[in-house]
Amino acid sequence: MDSQDGSGTQGGITVRRALELPGLRGGLPEVVACADRLNRTVRWVHAGEVPHIASLLKGGELLLTTGLALGTRPAEQRAFVRELAERGIAALVVELGPRFTVLPAPLVETARTVGLPLVQLHREVPFVTVTEEVHTEIVNGHYALLQRAEEVAHRCTRALLDGGGVPRVLRILAGFSSNPVFLETPDGRLLYAAGPDTGGTDPLQVWEKLRGARPARTQGPPVGAVVVDVPGAGPGPGAPRARLVVLPVAAAPAPVHRIAVERAADSLAVVLMQARQEEELTARGRGDFLADLAEGRITPADAPGQARVLGFRPGDAPLVPVVMRLPEGGGLGTGGGWAVLARAVAEEVAAVGVPVLLGVRPVEGRVPLLVAPRAAEEREAVADRIAAALRAGVERAGLHHAGTRTPIVVVGAAGGWAAAAAGLRHAAETATAAQGLDDRPWYDARRLDIDLLLWRLREHPDLAAFVDRAIGPLREHDGRAKPPLLPTLESYLAHAGRKAETARELHLNRQTLYNRLARIGELLGTDLDDPQTVLALSLALRARRHLG
Repeated sequence: MDSQDGSGTQGGITVRRALELPGLRGGLPEVVACADRLNRTVRWVHAGEVPHIASLLKGGELLLTTGLALGTRPAEQRAFVRELAERGIAALVVELGPRFTVLPAPLVETARTVGLPLVQLHREVPFVTVTEEVHTEIVNGHYALLQRAEEVAHRCTRALLDGGGVPRVLRILAGFSSNPVFLETPDGRLLYAAGPDTGGTDPLQVWEKLRGARPARTQGPPVGAVVVDVPGAGPGPGAPRARLVVLPVAAAPAPVHRIAVERAADSLAVVLMQARQEEELTARGRGDFLADLAEGRITPADAPGQARVLGFRPGDAPLVPVVMRLPEGGGLGTGGGWAVLARAVAEEVAAVGVPVLLGVRPVEGRVPLLVAPRAAEEREAVADRIAAALRAGVERAGLHHAGTRTPIVVVGAAGGWAAAAAGLRHAAETATAAQGLDDRPWYDARRLDIDLLLWRLREHPDLAAFVDRAIGPLREHDGRAKPPLLPTLESYLAHAGRKAETARELHLNRQTLYNRLARIGELLGTDLDDPQTVLALSLALRARRHLG
């Protein structure tokens, strides 16, 4: 794309700008062919009188000559111009004088035919002055171009340091280039996408149309695209870990955009090296999608299209939200633990045999999923298999050892995309509130609402006062006497007052249990057969977990 001014985004100047500089302007330039092509970029200036000078050029030059090498025969003149046009020079400037007082018609006609701008100078000019002026302008243009690219690269680095992550870097590049920008794995799987803030086509739809039809390794880059490898320890020696792709939607990216992307790729390499594994990047990207869906940043209407790009195609099947919360201090740290976990869990979940979109959220210590059973009636059976697969993945990753708390798996209700968004958010909250409950393969989010309510009230002084009123005497007793009575009360309430089952669980004979229950009633000054008392005690025991 030709620049419209002296600097533009190409790192050179245009033929028009060169003719406006004092050196050439003093020669009274006259454009005799292709005046509509003066926006061509001048990469360099060359002066010479060699008959076959085209072989010495690389393209993009502004060629200055007095015409001594043009030849006297029309065939020679036509050949001279054709060779220059084939070489791709920016323009031919001929100084009139002893050799030509006016340019030959064959020369002009051929220049028009091949589309080569042709300029004649009516006054003699020092070619060295023209060369110095144009080269200075070009160098200044390159410097300005590099400055712009460095400014963008600095913004990208600052975004990474501020915690903005890969999505923020891609948004900066997309805004600068006015085109969608993507981060892909070397084999063409999408990790992140961003579009310019000016709106327009959804970048994920662009990627799916141009890149998603078949793996990128089987196709060349789209015409005009910028593709830059992100250095890092890829699958082979010297192989890239990922690549940045700028697709030419609004306009063909300019060299300044490529420079900015190359600079940003170096910064992203640090992030990807820290992530260590491609699986973690993919899982983080899907985790970001699920988090955005849960928080309302992605609408239920837009979610199916974005999910398809991420490889999740549930069709008309119901969606079941699932969230696994890992215990604090689970050993993941900041190294490659999340990569190992993501890979192990993904392999275990794949064996369940239903569509699953799995992500990771390292900051919150969660693994969110969307599962698509064939029918809503299969929710519990599929939840059993998914929960088992999740825990198996945790064990494979070496994150669950004897004596450590097991991860909590919470399953939401089946429904459409709107229900999935609310269900993911609800499951994430209840997974936090479920800490300390009896270990189960998985919890139904709907049955944890009381725990969630109590967890939200954990900082309120009235909750602590309520617990103290309800079971304070038992806590005081257990602090100074044996046997402790709170475990007996917990088991009794958990079995809905069924004494035989409570005795079996506690390994007590019935009379001992009766004595303990009587002592509990005496200490609390209440009747354990009263429904309101049972409700209050149950709530107090649940609330106690959230009060430390």
